[in-house]
Amino acid sequence: MSGLPDLDAAPGGARLQRASAGDLVAAVTAQLYAAGCVSAPAEARWLLEEALELAPGELAGRRGEPVPGARALQPSTAARARLAAMTARRAAGEPLQYVVGWAPFGPLRLAVGPGVFVPRPETEGLADLAARRLRAHPEPRLAVDLCSGCGAIACFVADAVPGARVLATELDPGALAWGRRNAERHGVELLAGDLDDPLPPELAGRVQVLTANVPYVPSDQIELLPHDVRDHEPRLALDGGPDGLDVLRRVAALAPRWLAPGGVLLSEIAEDQGAAATRALADAGLGGVRLHHDLAGRHRVVEGVRP
Repeated sequence: MSGLPDLDAAPGGARLQRASAGDLVAAVTAQLYAAGCVSAPAEARWLLEEALELAPGELAGRRGEPVPGARALQPSTAARARLAAMTARRAAGEPLQYVVGWAPFGPLRLAVGPGVFVPRPETEGLADLAARRLRAHPEPRLAVDLCSGCGAIACFVADAVPGARVLATELDPGALAWGRRNAERHGVELLAGDLDDPLPPELAGRVQVLTANVPYVPSDQIELLPHDVRDHEPRLALDGGPDGLDVLRRVAALAPRWLAPGGVLLSEIAEDQGAAATRALADAGLGGVRLHHDLAGRHRVVEGVRP
């Protein structure tokens, strides 16, 4: 591998055996920078932690060195080989979370990989809001997550509201494979199908919280996305139609059938879609429509209540 001579050396080579974890992080950082990764140092540490099978963050936050604590570690030849393969995948443009096999989401560690949308930190705000809204309802508590992907929101809610029944739906077979792994671990009922099609009819009028991280990128903007997103994550999870709101309008239209009186719909949106999203929910008959901001102060979630 260009830029990583220690990783290219034959097993047992002197340079390979002498290289410390700190040396390897520096080499990986250089290669990731060369490949255009703007967060190369953090990504390099994450890759090495996975190659060494360390706890997340173990190479970060210690005192002293630029890569704290790493100089004392001497990775095995097998670990170096794993690091070489993982670095090659990331440098080629594959999402980092695919390479390491998981993504953090709030307190959760979710299995992800090729074929599924990678959960973003900004979606944690929607998940936390959904959990708070669900806790405000009396037991038995019932939540449904549409367009669930790897199950991030559904698993977060199930973890945050013990005893709640949480269902999720997903259409894409590639995403379902990952979603099932996470759903089983967190007690989520994952159903295969488009939006509300697979939901049991007896749930109509009983759902207290309905969430959806819908695809909301306008079709003509897909090609403007970062190449690791555009080229690797499923288009079905990204493309929201001409103005990005096709799926949100469908979700808003179906929400009144499933929501209990006082139940809420929460959906993620792009920062410039606030006005159109609020109209979509109001046109569907939902009340109390309002927007919520993310930590950067941008519109991120639209909320509506069934009267």
